[in-house]
Amino acid sequence: MPLVQVGGRQIETRLIPGAATGCPPLVFLHEGLGSVGLWRDFPDRVARRVGAPALVYSRFGYGQSDGITGPRAPDFMHREALDILPELLDTLGFHAPILIGHSDGASIALIHAASAHRPVTAVVAMAPHVFVEPITVESIARAAETYETTDLKARLGRHHARVDDAFLGWSRIWLDPRFRTWSLARECSALATPTLVIQGEDDEYGTLAQLDAIAEVARGPVKRLVLAKCGHSPHRDQPDAVLHAIGDFVHSVTHRLKAT
Repeated sequence: MPLVQVGGRQIETRLIPGAATGCPPLVFLHEGLGSVGLWRDFPDRVARRVGAPALVYSRFGYGQSDGITGPRAPDFMHREALDILPELLDTLGFHAPILIGHSDGASIALIHAASAHRPVTAVVAMAPHVFVEPITVESIARAAETYETTDLKARLGRHHARVDDAFLGWSRIWLDPRFRTWSLARECSALATPTLVIQGEDDEYGTLAQLDAIAEVARGPVKRLVLAKCGHSPHRDQPDAVLHAIGDFVHSVTHRLKAT
């Protein structure tokens, strides 16, 4: 995958060409253990569905990107959304994107849309985190034990050049007592961008209270989709339903843009 310099360090990227439909570019923001490769073909399917170019990238510590430079701090998602992502978008010439994020990536998308003071056309937030719930901490603690006692590290190592950076960088900050008070309440109340929020009824890392916390205070329109028989990864558990919902949402947003 092409490597792009951000802050003097290398980030793994994948660019998906798009048809000349006038649809804003898509940017995919992966989960806490994700990467370019772990999105599989989902970004391609979305890009074809809406007729747009797309950027998929691995954050530092993930995939083939450079590693993290030290333990993550409680503001790590803000630093991604407000420092790294803007520089990456400018480097690649991506303007007014539609941000499609999953889990931590959905939180980063919400922060960027609400607080980066840059144009964002729309946000799709799948299984977002906007505050810390006991279910999230408990599930991550179980995953950390699994990482230490099973072959999970070896399996993740097939996708991450620096697997400890990926897993421990994620799990340790989420399990850090300092992170318990982390919240995007201010960002949610400032969110003016059209937003589609998606979550599974069986999400093992969060409850539907996450979606409520966004919809109840956002300044812009929030469309909500809750999927049955679906866990923390809607795009893997219910890919056709998610693809259909994103396609309809993007078309409605771009139609309104063309009408203005």
